[in-house]
Amino acid sequence: MTQADKNASEVSPRLVLGDPVHLLAFGLGSGLSPVAPGTAGTLAAVPLWLLLRGLPLLVYLPLLALLFALGCWLCGQSARRLGVHDYGGIVFDEVVGLLVTCLPLLPALGWVRQNQWWWLLAAFGLFRLFDVWKPWPIAWFDRRVPGGLGIMLDDLLAALYAAALLVAALLALR
Repeated sequence: MTQADKNASEVSPRLVLGDPVHLLAFGLGSGLSPVAPGTAGTLAAVPLWLLLRGLPLLVYLPLLALLFALGCWLCGQSARRLGVHDYGGIVFDEVVGLLVTCLPLLPALGWVRQNQWWWLLAAFGLFRLFDVWKPWPIAWFDRRVPGGLGIMLDDLLAALYAAALLVAALLALR
């Protein structure tokens, strides 16, 4: 067993829930899910999206930038403390990824009525698809960019792919 495997196997709910950095990096504990922690982290982002979606675009965009920067630090710190780069339970990147994917769904843009929940379901599915699939250049960046920036960047790119498809679908159905 390598040191990284040893460190990863020692990640416990007590460790995550007792440390503010791990708690946030693990999406308030959603990354502790034994099955599909990335999907659990993305699901945990849905209530946050519902809370933030009413913000004006000029508030939402800087908030996303701030969350991305915070995520670079948080995810990098958590990974260093665990001794494992991009440990599966670190899901703050998925949280920010869903918030970026949902940009086209903002009521401020007027493309989607608030009661059209299937667009949120589509955003969720598309983001998970691109986050898992990692088409070019996502996989390239995922392998080559270290630290917290690397952890956050591949999810940002997956979110941009997913958001682009959402925009295309929204425009095609107008």
